[in-house]
Amino acid sequence: MSTISSTSAGTVRPRLRITRRGRVVLTTVSALPVLLVVALAALNGGQAAAGEHAAHVHFTTVTIQPGESLWQLAQDEAPNVDPRDFVQDVVDLNNLPSAAVQAGEKLAIPTQYTTGS
Repeated sequence: MSTISSTSAGTVRPRLRITRRGRVVLTTVSALPVLLVVALAALNGGQAAAGEHAAHVHFTTVTIQPGESLWQLAQDEAPNVDPRDFVQDVVDLNNLPSAAVQAGEKLAIPTQYTTGS
């Protein structure tokens, strides 16, 4: 009888090979979330613009005096209106980052708030 001995050097795994079809699938799956985010940003981007009604608003222009704020302007221009509404409308119409204003700044005021109406 003869003896056969075999020595195993361990299991050799073949190197992972990605076929052309696999690369296409992997690229598509990887790019899908990016494309989805871009599409959603494009669809919602129009809402970030000034309000749709802003183009149809009639306004008068006032110049901010030293020490004057939008809240004081609200009391002067629209004493019978909630000053929060007035300030928000002026901020929106003028695309201001906040309600803080500087002396000499010219602001558009919707004519619905002027004291004559």
